[in-house]
Amino acid sequence: MLDIYFCCLYDLATNSEEKLCMVHKVIVMKPLIDGTEFGSITISGDLYKNDVVIRLSGEVIKRKKKLSKAKYGTSHKISLDEAERIYEKGAEKLIIGTGRYNQVNLSKKADEYFREKKCEVQLLPTPKAVEVWNEAKGSVIAMFHVTC
Repeated sequence: MLDIYFCCLYDLATNSEEKLCMVHKVIVMKPLIDGTEFGSITISGDLYKNDVVIRLSGEVIKRKKKLSKAKYGTSHKISLDEAERIYEKGAEKLIIGTGRYNQVNLSKKADEYFREKKCEVQLLPTPKAVEVWNEAKGSVIAMFHVTC
């Protein structure tokens, strides 16, 4: 992903209000996933022993699976509340690692929510989702379930 930022500074040397403008290009690299085993995922060398969400910025945060568990009694069905937490404005694609044995799915309301946001959702067993994530291009976010 390529973000361009504009930065305008006042000329302090002449104490004038003329602006000196510069363009800074900042490349935000999505983190590489090194691998996954039952109960963990390693992202950019850091080991996580919980489900995670990867933001557009590359930030890795803990999944709030209790949002789905409160609604359905399980974290294997993603609720609308959790979908709203996972989604990020500007995301065009969401890769969901559904667990080693493909247990996680979307509730009907969560599926409708992502469709309304025009965010393509790819549900794959976590090991395959890791491969897809590492090859993905564009505005992509992800959620990885690290157990069943």
